[in-house]
Amino acid sequence: MAAVAGSGSTTSAGYTRRSYDLIVIGAGIVGAACAEAAAGEGLRVAIVEPGPIGGGATAAAMGHLVAMDDDPAELALSAYSLRLWERFATLGDAEFSRCGTLWVARDARELAAVPAKIARLATAGLHAEAIDAAQLYALEPQLVPGLAGGMRVPDEAVVYPPRVARHLVGAACTSGARVFAGRRVVQLQEHAVRLDDGQMLAGPVLVASGVALPQLLPELALRPRKGHLVITDRHPGLIRHQLLELGYADSAHGADDTSVAFNVQPRPTGQILIGSSRQFGEHDREVSMPVLQQMLQRAFAYLPVLRELQAIRVWTGLRPATPDGRPYLGVVPGRRDVWVAAGHEGLGVTTALGSARVIVDSLLGRTPAIDPAPYAPARAVQGAPA
Repeated sequence: MAAVAGSGSTTSAGYTRRSYDLIVIGAGIVGAACAEAAAGEGLRVAIVEPGPIGGGATAAAMGHLVAMDDDPAELALSAYSLRLWERFATLGDAEFSRCGTLWVARDARELAAVPAKIARLATAGLHAEAIDAAQLYALEPQLVPGLAGGMRVPDEAVVYPPRVARHLVGAACTSGARVFAGRRVVQLQEHAVRLDDGQMLAGPVLVASGVALPQLLPELALRPRKGHLVITDRHPGLIRHQLLELGYADSAHGADDTSVAFNVQPRPTGQILIGSSRQFGEHDREVSMPVLQQMLQRAFAYLPVLRELQAIRVWTGLRPATPDGRPYLGVVPGRRDVWVAAGHEGLGVTTALGSARVIVDSLLGRTPAIDPAPYAPARAVQGAPA
C-alpha cells in the first residue's frame, strides 16, 4: 500500500507540519470510502487510524447491503449507496454475493404490510416482490412451517466489510493518500489536528471515527449500540437468501434498551451468520450470555435447523447510533473546516459509498445526488441553524 506525504514545513518542535486537502480520522468502512472518493477527485488526503484498517464496527458487521424503507432519508441514502455498490460486484476482495433478501412474515398482519413496503422501495428505484407461503417454502424450505409469506428483494447482496475497507484505503493510497497508521488524533485545532506523537497535519478535517466520535466532537450526541453475532461451520446451500423477519425494523429502531430479531445470512464460504441483537447502555465488547441466548432462540424459532449446527465463533460490536437514527454527514457548526461522517448505526456498510459521495461532493461545492439536509449535523447542535 503506497503512502505519499503531502507538502509540509518543519515546526519548532522538529515535526513536519504537512498540509492536506482533507484529513480523514478513522479508517472503518465509512472513513475509508470517504478517503477513496476524495483521493479519486485528486485531493491530497491523509488518513489517521489508531487501530487496524477496517476494524471496529466494520470488522464486527454482517455486511448485508440492504435498503431500509421505514424512514425516507434512510431509504434515499441506502438506495443511492446500493447503486454505487455495483462496481464491487466483480471485485474478489469484496466477497460480493448477490444472495438477495427474503423478508419473512409470521402472520397475515405482517404480510399485509408488504405492498406498502414494495411501493416505498419502488419510489427509490428498487425492485421487490411479494411472495405467498408456497413460494416462501420453495425458496427456503428450512424455514419453520406455518409462516404466511414475505417479500423478496432479489438484487441485494452481502460483502465482507473489513476487506472492502482495506481495498478502499489501498485505492486511496494509489491515488496519493497517506496513511498515518497506529496514530491517534488528540486535538482538533483550527484547520489542523495534532497526533499523539506530536505531528501536526493542516487542512480540512473529516471525523469518521464511529463510536469514538464524542472524544473529538462532544457536541454531537452519539452512543454505542452493542450487537452480537454467531458464525457456524460450513453448510453450503442450507439457505440461499439473507433472511430477516418483517418486524426487524421495530427492533433496529426501537427505543428498548435490549432487543433481538431474526436475521440470518449465508456466507459465500458456506457458513451461516446469525444475528441480531441491540443493546443500549453497553460500552464493553463482552459477550452477554442472556442476550446471546435470547437472540439464538429467536433465530431457532424461524429456522429450526440452526439448532443442529456447530457454532465456531461468537463476537460483539458497537454500532454508533444517533438520537434520530440518521447519520451525521456534513459540516460541524461552530468549527472551521471540520466535517463529520458518523452515526450510521447498523447501516454503515450499506451507506458508506453514498455517504462518501455526499461528503466529497459537498466539500467540492457540488450538489450531491441526494438531498443532504436530513443528515446535516446542525440538527444536533443546539442553537445552530438547520
